[in-house]
Order: sequence, then structure tokens, then C-alpha cells
Amino acid sequence: MALQHRSGALSNVSLEQRALNIRIKAVRMGEVQGQGYIGQALGVADVLAASYFHALTYRPDDPEWEGRDRFLLSIGHYAIALYAALMEAGILPEEELETYGMDDSRIPMSGMASYTPGMEITGGSLGHGLGIAVGMAMGLKRKNNPAFVYNLMSDGELGEGSTWEAVMSAVQWKLDNLVAIVDFNNQQADGPTRDALAVGAEAPKWEAFGWHAEEVDGNDMAALVAALDAARSLSEPKPRVIICNTTMCKGVDFLEAREITHFMRVEPDEWSKALAILEKANPQ
Repeated sequence: MALQHRSGALSNVSLEQRALNIRIKAVRMGEVQGQGYIGQALGVADVLAASYFHALTYRPDDPEWEGRDRFLLSIGHYAIALYAALMEAGILPEEELETYGMDDSRIPMSGMASYTPGMEITGGSLGHGLGIAVGMAMGLKRKNNPAFVYNLMSDGELGEGSTWEAVMSAVQWKLDNLVAIVDFNNQQADGPTRDALAVGAEAPKWEAFGWHAEEVDGNDMAALVAALDAARSLSEPKPRVIICNTTMCKGVDFLEAREITHFMRVEPDEWSKALAILEKANPQ
């Protein structure tokens, strides 16, 4: 049985290439339906590559293996991005890409645990993922299971009261097996995140609650790897958060330039243009 180690991938494929592959798969899925949260998928691809091909322990052919690290997608509308990562990791067959969002597909447009291998929770209303992660981390500790729980969440969820209840609970229970990852792309449906409730430097807020917090460029692979390593190796009995400042639509310049990228209209011919740009890219 193949085991994915934290030290890297099953082959010598670079993390940068993994991220590019995730972007390409996400665009291919978006083209199937002619829609999807592709801006978020392109922006968070580096985070997913660093997580699945550096930080996480799992078995691709046994997604429910008890010893696995749990990776929770709190933001269900990012499912297109996670599906791409699960396909790249060998947990989902790549041929299912063509069924994205279709009836009876295992990869619906919003992430649902009952449908998709490797999807740990059902996303939807924002602000619930971290609370579920707290419960999972507590359960693992009580079973003396050394696995970690990672919770990918959005900057918009920082405006949800339930998030901060979970933040306090994680500190109360000294959950040093919990790592929150915030995709801070500064975009919400109603406009920039910083015009809503998540204002100012985020790391000091989490630190004030008792978390180990680090803020990084979420599209800088070396910075992501270092932050994930630090989160895993920290000896203090406290939960950890990595705030990742990402660029929406990263890697596709004509989409990056758009003012509205949260759920944007992509014209039929633009999917192939985006795919051509990515396929010509040379990861560093």
C-alpha cells in the first residue's frame, strides 16, 4: 500500500509543478461547466500543492486510513480546487474531471463528504469548518492518534462568530495537532474583505487568542513550506494558524487583471486561452 510521506511526493515532481498541474486541472473542470470558482482555485493552488505534497501524511488508495492527516475544506465553494489536488495526489481518478458538476458525479460543484473520496467534511455555510476541526483534533488526541488536522478556510470566515468560538475552544483544549490555513485573497461576494470585518493585520488577532500565528505570501512555495514545517514542529501546546495572502486567478494574467474575481464570468473561448497560458508556463 502506497504511503504519502510528509517529506515530499511519491516521485521527483517539484511542488511548483504540482501547483501548476492543480491549476490546469481546475481550469479543465471549469471549462466542463463553463463556470466555477476558478479565481480561488488558481490562487490557492500553491497552498494545496505544499499541503498535499509536503505536509500531509495519507494513503492515496485508502482515503479513510485512520493514520491519515485530516484536511478539511471549510469553504465548500473551493471544491473545484480540492478536486484538482485530490486528482493530482491520486486519490481521485483524473478521468472523473469530465464529470464535474454533472448529475450523479462524485465531484459536485460544492464539496460534500458523502460524494467524494478525500473530502473530509461537507462545506456550505461558512464559519463551521474550524469548529469541526476542533472536534476532530480533540477526538484524535483522546485516541492517542498522532495525526494532524488541517482546516483550509477563507478570509470571509474571519467575520463569522462561530469561527472565533472555535478559536477559543482550540486554545482551551491545547490542540497542538490543529493547523488552520486562511486563504486571504481579500475578495468576497460584496467586495474586498478588508472593507468588511477582517480589517488590519490578522496574525496579531490570532496570537492574542493564544495561537501560534504566521503570515506568509501564499503564492511563494518556499515560504509556504517553511510555515507548514514550523507549524508541525512547534513544541508549544497551542494550535497554529498560517495566514496565506494569495492572488486571485494566479498564473493567468488576463484573469488576474479583472476587478471582480470572486465568482466571475469566464467567456467560452477564455477557458482555452487560460489553459494555453498555464500549459506554456515553466514552474521554477
